[in-house]
Amino acid sequence: MTASLTIRNAKVVLPGSIQQVDVSVIDGRIHSLGNGISDVGEVIDAEGLFLLPGIIDPQVHFREPGAEQKEDLHSGSCAAAAGGVTSFLDMPNNAPPVITCERMAEKKLRAAEKSVVNYGFFMGATPDNLEELNKVENVCGIKIFMGSSTGDLLVDNPDVLEKIFANGSRLIAVHAEDEAILKANTELLKHISDVRLHSRIRDESAALSATKLAVRLSLKYQRRLHILHLTTEDECDFLRRLPREHLISTEVCPQHFTLTVPECYEKLGTLAQMNPPIRTKRHADALWQALKDGIIDCIATDHAPHTLAEKEQPYGKAPSGVPGVETSLPLMLNRVNQNACTLQEVVFWMSESPAKLYQMQGKGRIEVGEDADLVLVDMELKKTVTNGQLHTRVNWSPYNGMEFQGWPVRTIVNGQTVFLNGKVDKNVRGREICFAS
Repeated sequence: MTASLTIRNAKVVLPGSIQQVDVSVIDGRIHSLGNGISDVGEVIDAEGLFLLPGIIDPQVHFREPGAEQKEDLHSGSCAAAAGGVTSFLDMPNNAPPVITCERMAEKKLRAAEKSVVNYGFFMGATPDNLEELNKVENVCGIKIFMGSSTGDLLVDNPDVLEKIFANGSRLIAVHAEDEAILKANTELLKHISDVRLHSRIRDESAALSATKLAVRLSLKYQRRLHILHLTTEDECDFLRRLPREHLISTEVCPQHFTLTVPECYEKLGTLAQMNPPIRTKRHADALWQALKDGIIDCIATDHAPHTLAEKEQPYGKAPSGVPGVETSLPLMLNRVNQNACTLQEVVFWMSESPAKLYQMQGKGRIEVGEDADLVLVDMELKKTVTNGQLHTRVNWSPYNGMEFQGWPVRTIVNGQTVFLNGKVDKNVRGREICFAS
């Protein structure tokens, strides 16, 4: 399969501008940009389309190993490709959890065999695997669950947290919820089985308390910190007041500024249950404003699939998490069409910024010498998200029934077309992302 091609007549989203220029790719890398370039490989006429750098989803749960009935590295990467996502970062709360160098090596082998897009992985922190955290090679960062979520990983002892921050230099990404507050709220509301209480159990104070602790440790030890899936206005306000010189970044998930409570619970029930939870419109609006203001650095999905049978159980038994890797780009392109943001902002939030934050080599921009991870999008195309017509193995979406305008029509990974007009080429294989040390 060729990794060389020429794309003509697209409007190309370049760093700092959108220009109608031609793009040539040789051996999986961008070779030239401009007008009058020579044809190489397959020639694609992209008249009427926009060419974006491939989308990077910096937080997914593709469930392998241990829960492949929900998703695996192949099905999850196919869903990614269908959504214009050319690279993903996968979380370590598997079964068994990825907390040793040996397990990390095994997971990388699985991805090399199965993933149709590029891949990178987080190493999971425990109270006693500090040595493994610091010697594992080529990972995007260390994941710490400060509050219990899904899986067995939890580090809520302040002394252990301080030890991890104080020893090593690798980026630390935190699920910031205060475990003590979660337990107290659960005890207080334990006799009520109503999913609408989920946002009260995992309330704003739990999020803010954990975020403040992580930030304090980052500032104390000058340790690179990334706060995952921000959900509250309180956290946004706190982050706005940080000293100018810091090593802290954060992300937001589209569901947290698109869906709101109580409406989502009334419509979706436990299908809308996730950790941290969906909150009120006040928080959703604050998150969007913080993203626009640069307080939040990037967008991730926290793609966390469970089967419909699991999700439709009563609150207390239903697991938390929703799929999202396939719909994040269309959702954001729809916002562009609604004049809520620009296409260049979307590219920054979903490509350039994640690549920079995680120091990915060759990713995130359309420039000569960069990897040819690209996505052609039709900004006029309207489609309705429909359960049963998705590529994720669980085949449902919290956006079921919503119409978005703006969809990827062709996804290219290292110069190879992996998704075209609704179909994934399951023979393509991505590569392990290289992270600068």
